[in-house]
Amino acid sequence: MTDLTTSTPGDEDRAGRPTGREDREPGRAGHEDRDSHADRDSHADRERSLGNREWSLDELAEAYAYPTGLPAEGPGSAWLRANMVSTLDGAAQHDGRSQPISCAADMRIFGTLRALADVVIAGAETVRQEGYRPARAREAFAARRAAAGQGPAPAVAVVSGSLDLDFSLPLFTEPLVPTLVVTGSGAPADRIAAARKAGAEVVIAGEGARVDPARAVRELADRGLRRQLTEGGPRLLGQFVAAGVLDELCLTLSPMLTAGDAQRIAGGPGVTVPERFTLASLLEEDGFLFGRYRR
Repeated sequence: MTDLTTSTPGDEDRAGRPTGREDREPGRAGHEDRDSHADRDSHADRERSLGNREWSLDELAEAYAYPTGLPAEGPGSAWLRANMVSTLDGAAQHDGRSQPISCAADMRIFGTLRALADVVIAGAETVRQEGYRPARAREAFAARRAAAGQGPAPAVAVVSGSLDLDFSLPLFTEPLVPTLVVTGSGAPADRIAAARKAGAEVVIAGEGARVDPARAVRELADRGLRRQLTEGGPRLLGQFVAAGVLDELCLTLSPMLTAGDAQRIAGGPGVTVPERFTLASLLEEDGFLFGRYRR
């Protein structure tokens, strides 16, 4: 993989989208820093020394590390990162799933992004379409997670106003850490009871049946889940964008065309004024571009 954000080419790893696909180990990796000119120089030196050799998972984790120094509580205490894929003509999925437009390099970043997160946030429809299972513990990241005060694996938080979910699935009955369901105060009482009976933690983050995306971020952060990763789908990501709470977008541009009427990576009502993000890094492998953009 080639790093297109520095004058010195480097190789970097990436990984893909929802459940089960984090099983692949990373290949080569290259990256560009996030915080200061001094850090940029350090990262560039590392890229020169690594050349084309395979990166370790630890080096890959450093490349995609969450920002440090976030407030312990209050505004800015959480960092919400999204991970999505899009074709050249803007499709976020094919036949209802993201995997057909992905690739091995794209899949590899998924495991790393999950391994760094406290919580993975997904909409109910995405959970159903992609066949979500519990996030698994990965030995390669165990020491890093322990040092950061994290559990063995991230929690999964499913956003659903109606709670029309199958609570007999392993996602709810067999997770290493309890799955959360994020809903509104008006969610059906019997569905709330079913979720709790299955072992899920119910998080109320809105009035009526509606989930307030900004409140969802706050509620999760209040539970110590501050490193947040959303994997969509498009409707949920659109809600986070409209609410102004998305801090970072990891976007894979797939060199494919699908036509049709597939959703974009973010849907729903548009924002009044487009918000510009800053390119933090841009990588390339086999025609796929892997961009990381920050607020």
